[in-house]
Amino acid sequence: MGGEDLSEARPRSPTVRRRELGTLLRALRTERGLTAEEVAERLLCSPAKVSRMETGHRGATARDVRDLCDLFGVSDPAQRDHLMSLAREGKTRGWWQPFELPYATYVGLEAEAISIRSFEADVIPGLLQTRDYARALHESATPRLPAEVIDQRIEVRVTRQALLSGARPLRLVSILDEAVLRRVVGGRSVMHGQIEHIVSACGKRNVTVQVIPFVAGAHPALNSPFTIIELEAPVPSVVYVESLAGQIYMERTEDIKRYEQIFDNLCTIAMGQNDSIKLMMKFLLSLT
Repeated sequence: MGGEDLSEARPRSPTVRRRELGTLLRALRTERGLTAEEVAERLLCSPAKVSRMETGHRGATARDVRDLCDLFGVSDPAQRDHLMSLAREGKTRGWWQPFELPYATYVGLEAEAISIRSFEADVIPGLLQTRDYARALHESATPRLPAEVIDQRIEVRVTRQALLSGARPLRLVSILDEAVLRRVVGGRSVMHGQIEHIVSACGKRNVTVQVIPFVAGAHPALNSPFTIIELEAPVPSVVYVESLAGQIYMERTEDIKRYEQIFDNLCTIAMGQNDSIKLMMKFLLSLT
């Protein structure tokens, strides 16, 4: 799955291009046996700048790439052109950027993801939310959002859901705590429509939804929702964790492996998709 070419299916994301460039630059530096401090000294910049370019948190300029290629001894014109192209694409604007989303980095990563694996303890994941459910969530925010901002964010959410369709759709595996389905967000009618929407989405080959029932008891991710975003090589996967305290993006190999192990454990604890759908159908009957 990691080797799929998604270029024909989706626009290229500047967020991912910056991370791809950073991954390649870090590999070149490592191959030359240089530290970030040594690179910074030779380029007359701060080690923090080098670090931010390598993590994709700062876009490298064409001059940065040229100087780094010279420093690393990259003489192959095709390789230099590829790195320059990534730098240019990393400076473009994604479709989501004009909306000034607080989670813009996440949307930029999601835009080119091969797969999304998530555990949700409290709410339906954005890619599976109905408009009414999303509106109820946004209207409950503190401080209260202006009506026009809520409308924009709902449209962004619906646009993102197009990733689940098309010639090469995103693979989504979503584990939900039973509490997610029992919490009546927006009223009984809204929740009825939301659960119907999830059941319908389960009919897609690329969508799997499993529910961890209350009777399963304690599990490794209690009160700890997270998302594993798998990207096409050479860009490493990212673990995303969101809370009231802010957003965390984890890229260390050991962190990714730990969350993948936890997710695999949750898949074992959760009911299979067929049994999960049966449970959701029971909830639908209780909402009528």
